[in-house]
Amino acid sequence: MDTEVRVKKGEAIERALRRLKKKLDKEGTLKELRNRRHYEKPSEVKRREAKQRHR
Repeated sequence: MDTEVRVKKGEAIERALRRLKKKLDKEGTLKELRNRRHYEKPSEVKRREAKQRHR
């Protein structure tokens, strides 16, 4: 993971965490991690992607 957020002097940690979460969401990193958490058979991948296309 190459995503980095620098905490500015006097900045609250909560605010820096919020910036990090937004950055990860924009890059799709968290979504990718969730998708890779469990192995998915190729047939399941095709079925899921076909469902998403029809929505």
